[in-house]
Amino acid sequence: MKSIVRDILLALVLALVISLLVRPTIVKEISMMPTLAPNNYLLIAKQAYLLNDVGHDDIIVFHSHLVDDKGKEKLLIKRVIGIPGDVLTISNGILYRNGVRIQEPYIMGGANGETSGALYNYVVPDDCVFVMGDNRPVSLDSRSEEVGPVKIKDIIGKAFFRLYPFDKIGGI
Repeated sequence: MKSIVRDILLALVLALVISLLVRPTIVKEISMMPTLAPNNYLLIAKQAYLLNDVGHDDIIVFHSHLVDDKGKEKLLIKRVIGIPGDVLTISNGILYRNGVRIQEPYIMGGANGETSGALYNYVVPDDCVFVMGDNRPVSLDSRSEEVGPVKIKDIIGKAFFRLYPFDKIGGI
């Protein structure tokens, strides 16, 4: 009997620890294609930025100020393009960070893909990151006033592992 109680308590403690560190999420839109597709099932590291800073190219999930049909705040998943102090420019469909063209083989269209929008010497504010989807033509992201720069405190976590589809299981 004692071993059953011990096993149940151990399972509860383990479940609590996991729930504090990891959160599952499902991709619902096409804004991160080709990297992530609708119905991809991901794990998010909730404590990823407790000891580390947000980095370029991190794929994050964050609270937005957008609302869904039910009036609930939408969670978005996007790639970090700029961190505090970075200077971003989009010119002729090409993205520059701190005066250097960013090589982005992950965007829709591959290395020849373009980034739409007008941005000239935009400085990412302190305590914020600038995010974009990999499917730039359809992504609602920091280029839009509706989303804008994302406050670091609004980040839920970093996507780090894809569980589904099974043929693409692994780290992100």
